[in-house]
Amino acid sequence: MSKKIFLLFVCVFVGIAFLTMGVLKAQAAPIKLTYSNFFPPTHIQSKLAEAWCKEVEKRTNGQVFVQYFPGQTLTKAAQCYDGVVTGLSDIGMSCLAYTRGRFPVMSAVDLPFGYTSGKIATKIANEVYQKFMPKELMDTRVMYLHAHGPGLLHTRDKPVRTLEDMKGLRIRATGTSALVAKALGATPVPMPMPETYQSLQKGVVDGSLYPWEANKGWKLGEVTKYCTADFSAAYTTTFFVVMNKDKWNSIPARFQRIIEEINEEWMVKHGEAWDTSDIAGIRYFLRQGGTVIGPDKKEAARWKAAVASIIDDYVAKAKKKGVRNAQEIVDFLRGELEKY
Repeated sequence: MSKKIFLLFVCVFVGIAFLTMGVLKAQAAPIKLTYSNFFPPTHIQSKLAEAWCKEVEKRTNGQVFVQYFPGQTLTKAAQCYDGVVTGLSDIGMSCLAYTRGRFPVMSAVDLPFGYTSGKIATKIANEVYQKFMPKELMDTRVMYLHAHGPGLLHTRDKPVRTLEDMKGLRIRATGTSALVAKALGATPVPMPMPETYQSLQKGVVDGSLYPWEANKGWKLGEVTKYCTADFSAAYTTTFFVVMNKDKWNSIPARFQRIIEEINEEWMVKHGEAWDTSDIAGIRYFLRQGGTVIGPDKKEAARWKAAVASIIDDYVAKAKKKGVRNAQEIVDFLRGELEKY
């Protein structure tokens, strides 16, 4: 072998070696994602989201790393969904009700059907999504949905025992809960949960509609004195966990399958957490000196009748927005609630 051919062979060999090392190095580089959440870091739903991030990293052997941003530090609650669509964050968690009117199919889940459990509400929210696959969520990749336990009335100073007591009250409410507040005779004041504590404390609003968990999770039990536990008119709020579609498509299939497995597990964890945190929330509320008011059957029937029109109005308005099967969705929801 001549000296020139030998040197050429060495150069080619070294070049291939470096190229191979470069490819392997590129393949080994971890995929980095960002996750935006409006829940504060101490809230159980935030802790679960952070645990999801760690589980993804663990099961992919560090090949997918998720940087977590709780407490609106990356995007605000109301901008979270659009933030995922546009790529401000790769993943986001917030509630659909903060962009009212944008999710006409999924908003049916929030209607005041008389929810009693976050676990059941979570199961139903995901069943509605999987059955009807609404176009409104097609601009992201849905990881999973979850929904809180019964949304109930809490007031700052005035005990509410009858519908007449609702007159003139300013109640913080968003999405469907705003419709509930109005149907019960109050004036709804829309605002995201992070602003609620201060608004109640300063008397900007007289009360708020929210699940028991918020008494501890958002410390609202410190600024409310009364809870009217009328389950007949109880609503829920649906939360999304979604990923930017392009980012999802860029993840190798083997990692996508791992993430989907984790999603199935975490969906259940979130629903169960809503129920356990409701128990903690009512205990916290009572320890702060709060009073729970339980309407009798006659008064509860009045509240149920007062909010019934919200469901009928939903069907009519949803059809105008192009949701032709709105009645089918409502019937499906009623059937699932009866089943559970």
